[in-house]
Amino acid sequence: MNKHAPIPVPFIDLKAQQQLLQPQVSQAIERVLAHGQYILGPEVRTLESDLSEFCGAKHVVSCSNGTDALALILMAKELKAGQAVLCPAFTFAATAEVIAWFGATAVFVDVHADTFNMDVRSLEAGIATAKKHGLDPVGVIPVDLFGQPVDYDAIEPVCEAHGLWMLCDAAQSFGGSYRDRSIGNIGMATATSFFPAKPLGCYGDGGAIFTNDTELDTILRSLRVHGEGVDRYDNVRIGMTGRLDTIQAAVLIEKLKIFRDEIAKRNEIAARYNAALSDIVTVPHVIDGATSVWAQYTIRVKPEQRDALAETLKAVGIPTAIYYRKPMHHQEAYKNNLVAGNGAPICEALAHEVISLPMHPYLEVPTQDRIVDAVRAALR
Repeated sequence: MNKHAPIPVPFIDLKAQQQLLQPQVSQAIERVLAHGQYILGPEVRTLESDLSEFCGAKHVVSCSNGTDALALILMAKELKAGQAVLCPAFTFAATAEVIAWFGATAVFVDVHADTFNMDVRSLEAGIATAKKHGLDPVGVIPVDLFGQPVDYDAIEPVCEAHGLWMLCDAAQSFGGSYRDRSIGNIGMATATSFFPAKPLGCYGDGGAIFTNDTELDTILRSLRVHGEGVDRYDNVRIGMTGRLDTIQAAVLIEKLKIFRDEIAKRNEIAARYNAALSDIVTVPHVIDGATSVWAQYTIRVKPEQRDALAETLKAVGIPTAIYYRKPMHHQEAYKNNLVAGNGAPICEALAHEVISLPMHPYLEVPTQDRIVDAVRAALR
């Protein structure tokens, strides 16, 4: 290794958090090893209770991962062929993937250029598109991209007017809020992910569902364990294996204790980034009344600048990432689905402009300054 090479900056520094929590996490894992209830052990119930207290949702159902969280909800809603679900074209594949699992059709809608979140005008067009193609639009999955909530005051009336349920994809936004409502308290249900790189992540796969609907909660708990009734050998519906491991629950219990402090630090870092970069790139915009957890800090640059910026930063030890290079309606696997109205031009433009900078709660000020200086030098 070149001794003169710059010290690499972690894109997401999980080691710093691990060092901070190592004694507590080690003890929590030891407790699980001692009682030996590795599946649906007491820590799973404790975590669900802690998450409920954190965000105020009446019911929390932990599960195996964020994709299964979405799927369990669609399974409970008995989604089927001939039905349509509307979701943004600018998102990770899991959002649309679960729609396809049940034979339904995804209708991809456009997003706002400043927030990267669902545009209500495109949603309205998407509903019309679904009906035009003989489909029954039944639901909407807005995605809180990069950590900030969708403008739900715009989306909810449209859902109500058309009789659509709303499933919030909060895989990147748990811990945020929207106008006095915590993420987890909006819509029919909310799904999140505890993938290690998420703002609240475990040491493997994990996810959770939040709802205030007691009947839905009962169905979800059954579906999570093969559609069990009075016990796992009494199958009252078709289900799946969607449980969260007890060890992962134990890890999350400890991480949740410092989560609010980490969110505050993320917001401080994002504010410093915005102040230092707003004159040279298009910085992310958080809508009034919302708080972001900054799962990613994503800027926009001119398409002809992006690859050179990424290479220049890489050369000085600063990693970047691009979420997402290809909108969903351009993905080979989803080419037979529908696009709202006249397409998704904003999604297509963003795919050529976005680039994400390092973001995590343990990004110290000198490192922040190093990143900012490198970006400014590269684009000067």
